[in-house]
Amino acid sequence: MQNFNIGNITIDNPFILAPMAGITDGSFRKLCREQGAALVYTEMVSAKGLWYGSAKTRELLRVDDSEKPAAYQLFGSEPDIMRAAVKELSSEEKILIDINMGCPVPKVVKNGEGSALMKTPALAARVVEAMSREAARSQKAVTVKIRAGFGEGDSGAVAFAKEIEAAGAAAIAIHGRTREQYYSGKADWNVIADVKSAVNIPVIGSGDVMSGADAVRMLDQTGCDGVMFARGALGNPWVFREALLYLAGASDADVRAAAPSRAQKGDMFIRHAKLLAGEKGEHAAVREMRKHVGWYFKGESGVTALKNAANNIDTFAALITEIRNFTFINCTPSCPA
Repeated sequence: MQNFNIGNITIDNPFILAPMAGITDGSFRKLCREQGAALVYTEMVSAKGLWYGSAKTRELLRVDDSEKPAAYQLFGSEPDIMRAAVKELSSEEKILIDINMGCPVPKVVKNGEGSALMKTPALAARVVEAMSREAARSQKAVTVKIRAGFGEGDSGAVAFAKEIEAAGAAAIAIHGRTREQYYSGKADWNVIADVKSAVNIPVIGSGDVMSGADAVRMLDQTGCDGVMFARGALGNPWVFREALLYLAGASDADVRAAAPSRAQKGDMFIRHAKLLAGEKGEHAAVREMRKHVGWYFKGESGVTALKNAANNIDTFAALITEIRNFTFINCTPSCPA
């Protein structure tokens, strides 16, 4: 098994759940950890939210021991506020603190945060240095997530990565698209390999990793230490198990044989829904699980009708009944009561 260390935390295998807004809450993180994810990230939160005592921000950073090791992902651009966020979070065990310098969303970028920091490397380095110095007091590691660059044709990732490594970053995750690409076009895995060759800290690759086979191929092609699953994990926590099988040398036939059945997908969906209801209440769980329906049952016959039905369901009991009827299952004992 390939493992590596970030600071004093051992990451047991190369396969990692990326931070995704509205997706990587505690319920989904638990399921992915159970299926083999070695590290999971919270949803991105604002350091200013912590600064101003936002209860919602603190709730997004609540991590259960069963999810660890995990990473808090923060965004911001003011060194003092970012340092203060690290200080506030310093007592948490088996937690990394990640800085988002890759978010392409306009409302983040226009404030000089997220991927906009790739245009201001000196400021980015000050943020990393301030956070890393504070983190060292409690033996915490600070990591950074970046993109291939900001604009089309931008090839500044290597120089940027070197600068943030020198400022104290303990690891770098890099998505192989520029900010201007958003999620269109093809991720450039060559830039991941270039960054890996240029720095002495762990590098985690991201972009166009939709299957376990993709993840192992990225490891082989780039030499990166870890691989992030983002869209490839939607409705598919089993993708981590699949990646581990391929890493262990399993054949395509072996992996297909281990793929979840329709009933197992339904079982997992129901478990996900019940975990989410336990965190946020049944009303919120119904609203949020609607978007997961198409992901969990992609490719199954009748999924369009199921999505339409789910979008008109208002009660938790009705949602569970609809899924059970679709998959012809009763929830197994693994589902919480």
